[in-house]
Amino acid sequence: QVRLVESGGGLVQAGGSLRLSCAASGTLLSINYWGWYRQAPGNQRELVASTTSSGSTNYVDAVKDRFTISRDNTQNTVYLQMNSLKPEDTAVYYCSAVIRATPFRPYENYWGQGTQVTVSS
Repeated sequence: QVRLVESGGGLVQAGGSLRLSCAASGTLLSINYWGWYRQAPGNQRELVASTTSSGSTNYVDAVKDRFTISRDNTQNTVYLQMNSLKPEDTAVYYCSAVIRATPFRPYENYWGQGTQVTVSS
């Protein structure tokens, strides 16, 4: 059973930094996509940043030049370094991954449980 577990959220003042981590555990063969999403109260979940197995990355305009997504393939872990945080970054952050658990299963999408990030002004 594949699980994604996030960590690193918390409360920070505007201008501060946080680093989120998301580790995949369980039986898995390969991960070809990682994404960080966020959902603020009353809003839809939105993609913040993503990275693929080829190394390409993508960011929503609101976080470009402030957030950096990276992955450690040896640890099956993805990170989101968040700098120059703003109150509007406050949300629950979720990681998502497209994983092939065994040769007999297709790639499937998995989600973590979410971690709260609160930025005070």
